[in-house]
Amino acid sequence: MNLAHIDLVHVVVVLIVVGVLLWLVNRFIPMAGSIKSILNAVVVIGVVLWLLDAFGLFSLSRIHLKG
Repeated sequence: MNLAHIDLVHVVVVLIVVGVLLWLVNRFIPMAGSIKSILNAVVVIGVVLWLLDAFGLFSLSRIHLKG
């Protein structure tokens, strides 16, 4: 997916939804601070990779996981 297939409104809506969900999890689900930090880092890294892919700066489709 590149910028031709994604519009700015979609990006903003996704960022708002992810931010609110992460805030809700951090605020209302009790968990250890270290787990909360790891969860926040994973979500932020995922969103950054998605944004880079959405703007064509990095392709997630080139990553292949072997199982």
